[in-house]
Amino acid sequence: MISGSLVALVTPMDSRGGLDWLALERLIDFHLEHGTDGIVAVGTTGESATLDMNEHKVAIRRVVEQVAGRIPVIAGTGANSTREAVELTEAARSVGADACLLVTPYYNKPTQEGLYQHYRFIAESVAIPQILYNVPGRTACDMLPETVERLADIPNIVGIKEATGDLQRARELIDRVADRLHVYSGDDPTAVEMMLMGGKGNISVTANVAPRIMHELCEAAIKGDADTARRLNESLMPLHRALFIESNPIPVKWALNEMGLIADGVRLPLTHLSARCHGPVREALHQCGVL
Repeated sequence: MISGSLVALVTPMDSRGGLDWLALERLIDFHLEHGTDGIVAVGTTGESATLDMNEHKVAIRRVVEQVAGRIPVIAGTGANSTREAVELTEAARSVGADACLLVTPYYNKPTQEGLYQHYRFIAESVAIPQILYNVPGRTACDMLPETVERLADIPNIVGIKEATGDLQRARELIDRVADRLHVYSGDDPTAVEMMLMGGKGNISVTANVAPRIMHELCEAAIKGDADTARRLNESLMPLHRALFIESNPIPVKWALNEMGLIADGVRLPLTHLSARCHGPVREALHQCGVL
């Protein structure tokens, strides 16, 4: 099963918001060269909410084709329409993605039973490994551990990305489902502690700009080398903080532009990083040895 540093890859765009395929190729090569253990293509950090259906499918296909089996590709295929999620998940399966990551339905605010039925329907509709994704701070929808435990009995539901940053929640999930599901962190500052508890990796924003250190950090934490993992995490704390100074992925796309890897494009309703935030993000890149 997939483990380690799994980058929540941004989707490069030009200054008018068009998809930049050449920059996407550069980013993939950057991660292949710097030790990233897996790529999440067109997840929420990849601005999945503002890509149309065709763009979404093409972007997943291009990532799969370029990676060419060298590391796993996890396709972001979640949606707040169950039918749309099924369509995206089937498209990812058909082009050879290794797994899919499905965010909880946003805005709808389904009940826990609704969440169970949503994920069960997708899993039974498409034969590909599927990873649940809980990020209530962005979706206004919190999938509770008891619902995750029910879903853990469905064979092709294989993991959960828990992005609350709540280590008590992480401990409860690991205690309940670690024998059946891989539990991944979706919160960079607390990822080391979750992995030391038994989590299997980190689906990371910070890995976009510091892939080598994040790979080493995850490797150490999964092995139980707490001293090394915590030391590396402390070195990355300036980035963990700076990359959320405004809504993700605004700061990380600005940082990647500063590194010369992508243009500065984002899609409305997101806007470019505010000028007052340039200094703190640039300083964090310097502190962490990225620039």
